[in-house]
Amino acid sequence: MRGRSRRMRGDSWPARRLRISRRGRRRRSTRLRRSERLPTSRFKSRGPACPSTSSEISSSRPSTRTKSSSSSETRVGCRLGQEVGYTIRFEDCTSPETKIKYMTDGMLQRECLVDPDMSQYSVLMLDEAHERTIATDVLFGLLKKSLKRRPDLKLIVTSATLDAEKFSEYFFGCPIFTIPGRTYPVEILYTKEPESDYLDASLITIMQIHLSEPPGDILLFLTGQEEIDTSCEILYERMKSLGPNVPDLVILPIYSALPSEMQSKIFEPAPPGARKVILATNIAETSLTIDGIYYVVDPGFVKQNAYDPRLGMDSLIVTPISQAQARQRSGRAGRTGPGKCYRLYTEAAYRNEMLPNPIPDIQRQNLAHTILMLKAMGINDLLNFNFMDPPPQQTMITALENLYALSALDEEGLLTRLGRKMADLPIEPPLAKMLIASVDLECSEEILTIVAMLSVGGSVFYRPKEKQAQADAKKAKFHQPEGDHLTLLAVYNGWSASKFSGPWCVQNFVQARALRRAQDVRKQLLGIMDRYKHDILTCGRNMNRVRRAITSGYFRHAAKKDPQEGYKTLVEGTPVFLHPSSALFNRAPEWVVYHELVLTSHCRYQHHFASQEE
Repeated sequence: MRGRSRRMRGDSWPARRLRISRRGRRRRSTRLRRSERLPTSRFKSRGPACPSTSSEISSSRPSTRTKSSSSSETRVGCRLGQEVGYTIRFEDCTSPETKIKYMTDGMLQRECLVDPDMSQYSVLMLDEAHERTIATDVLFGLLKKSLKRRPDLKLIVTSATLDAEKFSEYFFGCPIFTIPGRTYPVEILYTKEPESDYLDASLITIMQIHLSEPPGDILLFLTGQEEIDTSCEILYERMKSLGPNVPDLVILPIYSALPSEMQSKIFEPAPPGARKVILATNIAETSLTIDGIYYVVDPGFVKQNAYDPRLGMDSLIVTPISQAQARQRSGRAGRTGPGKCYRLYTEAAYRNEMLPNPIPDIQRQNLAHTILMLKAMGINDLLNFNFMDPPPQQTMITALENLYALSALDEEGLLTRLGRKMADLPIEPPLAKMLIASVDLECSEEILTIVAMLSVGGSVFYRPKEKQAQADAKKAKFHQPEGDHLTLLAVYNGWSASKFSGPWCVQNFVQARALRRAQDVRKQLLGIMDRYKHDILTCGRNMNRVRRAITSGYFRHAAKKDPQEGYKTLVEGTPVFLHPSSALFNRAPEWVVYHELVLTSHCRYQHHFASQEE
C-alpha cells in the first residue's frame, strides 16, 4: 500500500495514464483526495497532451469545497485566486492567471451555456459523479457533444462508488482505471430481524457501543433535523441517568440548517477519556470528511424530495437507501483505522430489497430550470437529448407548460426574448420572471432582496429546542401582514440596518450564514440587472407592487380559501394548508400565492412562504 501511496504522490503517473485515452472513468478510494491530487499532478506534468490555455484544468463536483482549492494551492505553491482558484454560485475567486479551477457542476453547466466547446479548458474532471445531480447529468450529455467536436479535450469522471461499466459504455466505451487507496477494513454487522423502530434501535446501539467497545467516535445517519434533535435529547437524558462513573459522550448534531459555528464542532477532537457521537443526515455520506470515526450506525433510510408533475408539488419522503449509499456509509468507519458498521436491517434486505444505486435527481425533480438552460443552448429536441437516464416524459411536458405560461417559450416551444433574459439569471424560472417584472413595477430594490432570500433555501430562522419560545417571539416581530415574502424582506432590512452585524443574528435567532449567502446572491443579481441597464427602484411603502411582482412569477401557485378547511389551488383544485410557521397562519386571508407546496409525512399539503394577494 505504501508503494501505491508514493506513486500517487509522484506527479507523472496519473498524467502518463491520461495520455492513453481522452476519456477515462476512475474508481477511487475515499482516502485519496482525488479532487486535490489529480488536477495538481496533471498541472505539474504539462506536456504535448496538455497545451496551455487560459484555464487548463477544471475540477467540478456537486458541492465544491474551497478546501480542495486551498489544498491544491499549497501543492502548486501559489496564492488562492492566481494559478489555483474556485467558482461557486455567486462567488468567483479566479484571475486571468488561473490554470486549475474548482467549481460546482451547476457553474460548469452555466459555462457550457456561453461556451459549448469548453474552449478555455484542456482537461475537465467531474468528481463525485455517483451523486447524479441534475446539473451533472446534463453535463454528461453536453460534454459528449463537446468531446466529438474537440479531439484535444480530455474528460475524467471520478467517484468512489459509481457504476463504472455503465459510465464507460455511455462515454464511447472508454477505459476504467481502478485505483486502490489507503482504507482500512470495516466489519459489517446486520440485524437478524427487521427493526420495527429504527430510531430507538439506533440509540440503543449507540449506548451499547459507548459502554462496551474500544475508543473511537461514532457516526449515526438519520433522515432529518427533527429526528436528530429528538435523538440528541434522548441520548443526553440516557447518559445523565447513568451517573458520573460512565465515560463522557459528546453528542453533536449536523444538518444543513444548523448554524455554521455549531456545525464546525464535529471536527473538534473529543476531550481525553471521552467519545464523540455525531448524528448526521446524508450530508456526512460524501460531502464531509470527519476523522476519528470508527463506528457507523446505519438505519438504512434517507429523506428525499420527489416531484409530482401533475400536482406541481415536492414530496418529502423517507425512503430506503441504495446499496451504493450503504457502502458509502460503511466506508466512513474505515478512514482512520479498522472499524465497524452496524446496519440496522437484515442482509437479505440489503441484497434483495435495496436498489443497486439511488434514483438520479433528473428522474425525480422539477426540470423547468434545466429545460430553460438547454433551450438557451439551442437544444430544442429534448426527447432525443442524450441523457444517461432519461427523465419521465410527463415531468418534461409539465416543465414546458410552466415555461410557456411564464412566456419564456413561444407556441413552437422556442425561447422568447424574455426567456433568454430568464436563462441568464441563475435562479428558478418563476423567480427570474418575478425579478424581471419588478423593473416595470418599480419595486426591483425589494424584489432583489426577496429573491435572494428565497434562493438561499430552507429557513433563515434558527429554532433551538431549548429556546423555542424565545426564538418564536423574535420571529413574530418580523411578521408582516402581507405574508412571508415581506417577512423575509423585513429580516434582511433589519440585518442591513444593523450594518450586517453577527451579534444581531444571534439575538434574533437568524442564521448569519444564510443572510451572508443572500447578500452574495443579491450582489450577483444586481450585477446582472446592471448589465441589462435596468434601474433599481424602490416602491417605498407601496407593497401592492411587490405582491404584483410576486404574482407575475407565481400566478400558477394561487389558492383560494376553502369554506370547509384550508385552501384549494386554482390550477388543480388540490386541498392545501398554510404552514404553521407562516406569518399568515393565524390570519387566513381569502387568497394566497405560495412559493412551494410540500407533502409532509403527516399526509398534509403545506404552503411555504405564503403571500397574501388581493
